[in-house]
Amino acid sequence: MKALVYTQPNEIQFLERPYPELVPHEVVLKIESVGICGSDMHAFHGHDPRRNPGLVMGHEFAGTVVESLAPAFPVGKRVTGNPLITCGTCEYCLQGRNNLCANRTMVGMTRPGAFAEFMSIPASSLISLPVDMNIDAAALTEPAATAVHAINLSVKALQRPIQEGRVLIIGGGAIGMLAALLLKHDGVLHLDLAEVNALRRASITKQVACNTFNPLEVPAQENYYHFVMDCVGSAATRKLALASVKPGGVVMHVGLQDWASEIDMRKLTLAEITLLGTYTYSTVDLQATVQFLHDGVFGDLSWLEKRGLQEGPQAFADLHAGKTAAAKVLLKPFL
Repeated sequence: MKALVYTQPNEIQFLERPYPELVPHEVVLKIESVGICGSDMHAFHGHDPRRNPGLVMGHEFAGTVVESLAPAFPVGKRVTGNPLITCGTCEYCLQGRNNLCANRTMVGMTRPGAFAEFMSIPASSLISLPVDMNIDAAALTEPAATAVHAINLSVKALQRPIQEGRVLIIGGGAIGMLAALLLKHDGVLHLDLAEVNALRRASITKQVACNTFNPLEVPAQENYYHFVMDCVGSAATRKLALASVKPGGVVMHVGLQDWASEIDMRKLTLAEITLLGTYTYSTVDLQATVQFLHDGVFGDLSWLEKRGLQEGPQAFADLHAGKTAAAKVLLKPFL
């Protein structure tokens, strides 16, 4: 079968790879749509020691079961799935917080991922799709669930309903775009989004109908926002998030572009800022997100860009160079 293989920093190649082996309690999927994640780009640049050369990445997928040793998921079943493969027995799994599983592994990191024509995965990770669901919408389940999970955590920490406050999203990639669409759907009126890529700003302004600005040219107002969501996670955006949140406000940290950086601990303390971290989603979040996508909560998704899997190397290059307006590029092995 054909697959995209991460061969060395800043290089992805379209190569032949062995067809997946089918083992008990797993299925083989025909991958019909798979998204390029920011973490895939991070690994592409050689900045993720968990993803090593020779790996087939890709964890935002949707497809059809073509072989199965799991009765609940017969051949022909259309699915997406949780790329986190969890144990089901640790304290976090038993609490329903399987995103924190102490024994987790991951598709596209510790085993071959979905940048391929076919992929194997445990049936316990699968989520069935409505029969009439668009397969490209289904491939957005993973990033959209990240936004759902982060916002659900955040609203618990806010002193007042989020619809009453001023909200800033930093970063107009997929997570930022989907978070903005979800917040607008939920009734947030005062929503700003900071994004340095002019093409993305134009797309977000059109699709989300929120105010966008380039924080390198127009500084965000300090001590102004009730809720700030950093979907980039660089040293600069962490500084921006802490500076722009008002006393008593909430900062949700989602992105991990930089693994460590200084933040304004004095303001965090004296202004009683709540700083939250989030990691992916639970299976329940994924199931809810499938329904949200099917019901059109995130809009018509016309901003998606679709390319054939063989165009993957160029897609990575274009994303690296900031040459695409799309917040999400989907690769389609059988386009």
